[in-house]
Amino acid sequence: MPPIPPLFILLIESAGKITCTQPSERIYLLSFDSPPDNRLTPPFLKTFMLALDILDHRFPKGVVITTSSIPKFYSNGLDYESAVKSKTFWSETVLPGHGFAGGLMTAMMQDYRLMNPHRGFVCLNELAFGAPLLPPMASIFRQKVPNPNTFRTMILESKRYGALEALKEGILDGLGGVPEAITFVQELGLLDKAKTGVYGRLKQEMWGETVGYLEGYNEYLKQHEREMQEQKRREEEQKKRVEEWERSGGGRSKL
Repeated sequence: MPPIPPLFILLIESAGKITCTQPSERIYLLSFDSPPDNRLTPPFLKTFMLALDILDHRFPKGVVITTSSIPKFYSNGLDYESAVKSKTFWSETVLPGHGFAGGLMTAMMQDYRLMNPHRGFVCLNELAFGAPLLPPMASIFRQKVPNPNTFRTMILESKRYGALEALKEGILDGLGGVPEAITFVQELGLLDKAKTGVYGRLKQEMWGETVGYLEGYNEYLKQHEREMQEQKRREEEQKKRVEEWERSGGGRSKL
């Protein structure tokens, strides 16, 4: 079978490209190719959002599938400054390999997730490199992962899930690659479900907590700064109390 000609190709400013093909009628495949591991840098995210905007405004409504042209990685992490929201398309992710940190978050922002059952892990590994989870990041997992114990394990243990276990825990919706994703779309009848124009509103209602955090992000940053200053003040007071206790001879054995 000859290669599917692209609908369009967008170059990423830093390096790489995002290619859009149409493997089936009104099914649009966005393939990430930003070596070595599709990091979510600002130029990558800007190009990704442009690809979604082009599909939203220049092509018939259908289903968007995202995947990676790099077999080992869907995405290995983030410089996370925006979230993926498509108001008029169903969206689906095919992970050919690893989806770590921001890569997994990007997958979770989409409606359905399939993964190669023979390669890769999904993992929230922020704990390993000392990065906090900002409210929109934690919220999407809290809302979409069905088991609270799985949510806890993902964040506090940075557990790596293979595809089979991730499917069992509700992180994934299916197994396979792009052909299986197309079959998934067809079996669920997703192509025509966005025609009524209410899809975006339904999605906002379903994931209202996450949408609220995204829309109020600037205010959150101000509140976060105030909280950090208050935390620093409390720590200084705690340290002062310990030092006063030590100067008073507290805790020393008396002969």
